[in-house]
Amino acid sequence: MAELTGVTIGITAERRADEFIAALERKGATVRHAPTIRIVPLPDDALLRAATVEVLAGVDFTAITTGAGFRGWTGAADGWGMDLVPVLGRSRIFARGPKAVGAVRGRGLTEQWSAPSETNAELFSGLIATGVSGARVAVQLHGAPLPEFTGQLLDAGASVIEAQPYRWLWPEDLSPAHRLLDGVLAGEVGALAFTSAPAAKNLLTLARDSGRLDALVDALRGDVVCACVGPVTAAPLVELGIPTLQPDRQRLGALVKLLASALGS
Repeated sequence: MAELTGVTIGITAERRADEFIAALERKGATVRHAPTIRIVPLPDDALLRAATVEVLAGVDFTAITTGAGFRGWTGAADGWGMDLVPVLGRSRIFARGPKAVGAVRGRGLTEQWSAPSETNAELFSGLIATGVSGARVAVQLHGAPLPEFTGQLLDAGASVIEAQPYRWLWPEDLSPAHRLLDGVLAGEVGALAFTSAPAAKNLLTLARDSGRLDALVDALRGDVVCACVGPVTAAPLVELGIPTLQPDRQRLGALVKLLASALGS
């Protein structure tokens, strides 16, 4: 018998959802897919294009927060006929962990430093420690602004250009998410698994707006397991005192293995 046979797991991701679902189903799980975010297509993103034009004027530092975001940004710039990669190559590149490093090197660039703990806090503190007063800093975001960190750069005297390759909006159809909430509160769902902070935050917002937040928090503090791919994803849940499981490595495969270990028959 597969480890997760008889276990129902709810996931809220849009990106890589098919891969995640397939991996869980191979372990025997029943998956309820209820996206709480959708991604604006990069070629249509006027805000990203405008930020890229600003960066083309030259930057002193570049902060890369995610590998997927960096690949999406540079790929979109290629499609617009913008020569972004050489401009970034002339800056001092700071990366958040090995996935970001891999994406940077995949475009023939070299990072000056990467954050060993793979956290935004360490990434931005390392960048600020080098001295950014008067510098132009390009910050590649992923899905949502990071005012708590870009604000620190501004306070340190930097000029900040925010490039957000993936902007996450509400899905057009929220009925699957409402059904997932119903299933959690009815005791039909054994675990929720999150791969992004905006998806977790949106599910909490949906519960709040429908008058079910207290009941949801009680469920997630009780029998329903809450698993997150990493601390950034877990932050909206942790703020509400919800315990979370997190794998040692912030990878989708590691999250699946953690769920199988924690919930396995």
